[in-house]
Amino acid sequence: MKQNLTGKVVWITGASSGIGESLVKGFANFGAKIILSARREPELKRVQKEAGLDDSNSLIVPIDLYRRDELDPALEKIKQKFTSIDILICNAGISQRSQVKDTLPEVDRKIMELNYFSVVEMVKKIVPDMIKRQQGHIVVISSVLGKISVPLRSSYCASKHALQGFFEAFRAEVFRDNIKVTIVCPGYIKTSVSVNALTGIGTAHGKMEDGQAKGMPPERCAKRIINAIKWQREEIYVGGPEVAALQVKRFFPRVFSAIMKRMEFH
Repeated sequence: MKQNLTGKVVWITGASSGIGESLVKGFANFGAKIILSARREPELKRVQKEAGLDDSNSLIVPIDLYRRDELDPALEKIKQKFTSIDILICNAGISQRSQVKDTLPEVDRKIMELNYFSVVEMVKKIVPDMIKRQQGHIVVISSVLGKISVPLRSSYCASKHALQGFFEAFRAEVFRDNIKVTIVCPGYIKTSVSVNALTGIGTAHGKMEDGQAKGMPPERCAKRIINAIKWQREEIYVGGPEVAALQVKRFFPRVFSAIMKRMEFH
């Protein structure tokens, strides 16, 4: 069944750049009411303005998802303006570029805290109201690496695999309450994800990698995601040829393993 997005209240995390920014602009074109969240308030205001939004149809809620104490005040601010949330899009996240042997345990935990635990906690805060209203849609931005794993991204892959497992179970629990769950698995999208990725000691990688630079434009990715939300799809894969790796892993696991072992990395 196709979902009408006009007038829907949509909360998007990681809304200050990349896929999140493009989702804001895409939903604005459909007449949705949008809550923009990320840490950088000036960038959120820029996105709000560029999307043609104002205080009547949008709300800026700066939040650092590493800080659990900021979640309840954010929800209260949202409820005062929009009462309820129709669609939650958990897009905020961080990647990694380091070998297991070189990665500090606190970096592993930092990646899991943002990519997995903050998402789970946010959903647990919001879903009771959706159940009460018997409607809602949770959208989780996972990754192709939530299905396969590659070198230098061990903790990132683990966090995305965790999302897959959690939300597949969650979907089965809430479908009778008319709550939809869409898992999005992007491949290479032209964003700053590799630039912001963490090294083994927790500093920024600081490099735009070729795969990212040549990836799908975030506007096109956002269009695919919004279409999946409209049609209430359960899971989609978005990207270029790299998405084919999912089929290689599924049907030719030994070939996939051999390719991974031969990859050059530093």
